[in-house]
Amino acid sequence: MASIGQIVNPTSGSDALSRARQRAALVPDCLVEAKRIANTVIAGWHGRRKRGIGENFWQFRPYAEGESLSRIDWRRSARDDHTYVREREWEAAHTIWLWCDMSPSMMYKSSYGNVSKESRALVIMLALAEILARSGERIGCPGIMEPASARNAAERLAAALMHTPLTGGLPETAMIRGWSDLVLIGDFLDDAPAIMERLGPLARRGLRGHVVEIADPAEEIFPYSGRTEFTDPESGAKLVSGRAEHIREAYRNAYLARRDSLGQSLRHLGWTFATHRTDHLASEALVAVHMYLSGMPAKATHGGQL
Repeated sequence: MASIGQIVNPTSGSDALSRARQRAALVPDCLVEAKRIANTVIAGWHGRRKRGIGENFWQFRPYAEGESLSRIDWRRSARDDHTYVREREWEAAHTIWLWCDMSPSMMYKSSYGNVSKESRALVIMLALAEILARSGERIGCPGIMEPASARNAAERLAAALMHTPLTGGLPETAMIRGWSDLVLIGDFLDDAPAIMERLGPLARRGLRGHVVEIADPAEEIFPYSGRTEFTDPESGAKLVSGRAEHIREAYRNAYLARRDSLGQSLRHLGWTFATHRTDHLASEALVAVHMYLSGMPAKATHGGQL
C-alpha cells in the first residue's frame, strides 16, 4: 500500500546541523502564519483582566459599608439611588514561559494531517507569544530566551529558535521561578510516569502548567493494514508487521490509555491538558490555551480534542 506517513524533510540520523538549518528555514513561515492566526483570535481581549492597582478603568460595583468614602464615584452614583465605587484594572506583568518539543518525532506528517506536528507546535507557540505580548505579559522560553515584555516578543522568540541547537525531551526549568505560567507543546509520547517525574516538582514549586498534546490523525486512528514497516524517528529502530490491522485495537487502546493517564495526572496537579490534532485549525488550540491562561474554562470539542 502507499505510504501514509513520512518524516518531513528527512536527514541522515546524525546530521543535527542539517536538521537545525531545516528548522531555521521553517520558523519564518510559521511566524507569518502565527501572526495571521493571532490577528483573527485576539479581538481586543486582554489575557488577564481583573481588578487591582492600575490606571485603566475596570468596572463599577456597589459601595460596601465601611469602605473609604474617597473611593465613591459620585458622578456614577448620581444617576440612580445607589452608591458606586470605581475599580481599576490590574496591570502587573506576568511571566509566561513557552516551550515546544523539537525532537525528531515532531517532524512526522501523515496524509491525514495538514502539517507536521513540529510546524503546528511552532505556530501555536509563536501565535501565543504574539497575543500575550500585546497584553503586556513577559514572555520567555526555557533555555532559549529570557523573559521580556516587548511588543515584538514573537519575532524575538522566532529569531532565538532559529539559532538554538536542537534538543529533545522536556526543557530545563531551573531558571523558572514560582508563580509563573508554563505552556508545554509537544507530542508527549513517552510513558506518563516518566513525564510526570519531570513535571511534578514544577507544580510543587508553584508553577501553573498548561500542556498541549499535538497529535497526527494517523497516530490516533492507526489506518495501516497489510505488511507495514514502522520506524522510530528517535532511535531509528524498525518494526515490521505482516498484518498491521491485527494490532490496530491493541495499539489504539495503549495510545489512548497513555493520554488518559497523562491528562488525569496533570489535572491532579492542578494543571490543564488538551489534545490538538493537526487536521484541525491551529486557532482552536490557541483559543483554548489563551482561555486557560485567563483563568476561564475552555470548551473542549471532538471528544476532548482541540
